[in-house]
Amino acid sequence: MIAPTPRAVWLMVLGAPAMLAIAVLAPGLWVVSAGWVAGVGGLMLADAMISARLRALKVTVDPPTLLYINDEDAADVMITFSEGPLPSRMELRVDAGPKLRDEPAIGLRGFDGRTRPHQWTLRPLRRGDAHLDTLWLRWRGPLGLIEKRLQQKLDLTVPITPNTRWVKEEAIRLYARDAEFGIKSQIEKGEGSEFDALRDFTSGMDRRAIDWKHSARHRTLLAKEYRTERNHNIVFAFDTGRLMSEPLRRVPKLDHAINAALLLAYVSLRSGDRTMLFGFDARPGAATGLLQGPRAFPQMQALASNLDYSTEEANYTLALSDLASRLERRSLIILFTDFVDTISAELMLENVKRLADRHLVVFATFEDDALREMIDARPQTADDVGRAVVADTLLQERELVFLKLQRLGAQIIEARPDAFGSALVSQYLQIKRREML
Repeated sequence: MIAPTPRAVWLMVLGAPAMLAIAVLAPGLWVVSAGWVAGVGGLMLADAMISARLRALKVTVDPPTLLYINDEDAADVMITFSEGPLPSRMELRVDAGPKLRDEPAIGLRGFDGRTRPHQWTLRPLRRGDAHLDTLWLRWRGPLGLIEKRLQQKLDLTVPITPNTRWVKEEAIRLYARDAEFGIKSQIEKGEGSEFDALRDFTSGMDRRAIDWKHSARHRTLLAKEYRTERNHNIVFAFDTGRLMSEPLRRVPKLDHAINAALLLAYVSLRSGDRTMLFGFDARPGAATGLLQGPRAFPQMQALASNLDYSTEEANYTLALSDLASRLERRSLIILFTDFVDTISAELMLENVKRLADRHLVVFATFEDDALREMIDARPQTADDVGRAVVADTLLQERELVFLKLQRLGAQIIEARPDAFGSALVSQYLQIKRREML
């Protein structure tokens, strides 16, 4: 497609007063008016002929095989002109659909031979299938009077999954940090409640571990050695309703929770525990059996990818009752959810109480950055003061709900998205160390 530029339009407009004057004062000189139009048109035609040709253009797009939520990857774009002149500058834009962040057009200059490589950054906003629909490319002629445009259909689909890349990096960092000092994240021997063996008592060991009866029999100090219990049930319960589908730092809260849960799932599966995934909104949704062993992590990732967003309110009564009926033994239940005020949290508290009577419940949610910013912002008007007062009231109600949850026996995790995964793993390790299960 070839279209006139604003420069060509202004040239035509500048000649309009002269043409109007000739038509009124000297109609016989209409040839001059026609000559102006023909001259501008000739310049536009010449500009189209000496500019880069549309027929010589070939554009290929090679997207990544996978995209990870809360991360970014690049699609390789290769622009090639087989013959003719090359444009001095081009503008490129890709229609990436609603599940990817809309990026502005990018200006490209310079060619390597007759090709111009470029990497178009793709930033996912939600999980699912991202569709790269259309590519637009345009450039102007040397005179700046015409603009050539290419619209190419792509019809490319790229799946967006939870950020397992971040999970692997965090897991490597976690275990590498522990290995540097010779400490394991879960001590296999020496602590725990299951008796493993007797060993000679050495300096630095806990004196309470001395077995006096066997020490007297063998006439040397012997200490009991324990090993950490395994096969605990770790249940990840995700609220996929309206509040958890809202964006937090441009990514839905649900996806932040899934990334953190996958990190903990990786750690717990390596520690010998069993994991289970459960999702709910207005009714119970996805539910899995108990998975065990590091090889079950890819299956856990695939199941988490299927948790869909919902616009409905969470039904805690139906969901948590269904979850309780699936568990036959005491388990660690990590509930990823959110609430607005004390009124909306009342029903949740009642059902958490029933669940906490038999199981250990960890209530995991995110800090409300918007309320914090309203409180910390310097007020400029009376409306700013009013907003700060309301925000402070909401935070106090939030703290009140947390106090009620703690009285019910639930553990609380409230952290920023970037620290949510590490806070979750730290709480899990503390629970294991204190043998609360």
